[in-house]
Amino acid sequence: MNISSAILHVAPIRLEEVCVALQKMPGVEIHAQSPEGKLVVTIEDSDTNSAADSYAAMHGIPGVASVAMVYQYSDDESDKSDTEEVEA
Repeated sequence: MNISSAILHVAPIRLEEVCVALQKMPGVEIHAQSPEGKLVVTIEDSDTNSAADSYAAMHGIPGVASVAMVYQYSDDESDKSDTEEVEA
């Protein structure tokens, strides 16, 4: 599992178009936006797309000036079996 968040700076005139493109991306959710063109999004890995792929795709959306990751959390679900206590 990999969850991260980012701030995007978008040309205000293209804000609506960028939001539509982001909403079509798997694992991407918009949490906040301003009329000045700032967006706060989260990106969650999916079975078909990694967060890195999502970041690269965001950079390619017309109107996106910058994408800055501000938080990242990663957890390997297979580690859960290693941390389970064994009764003796």
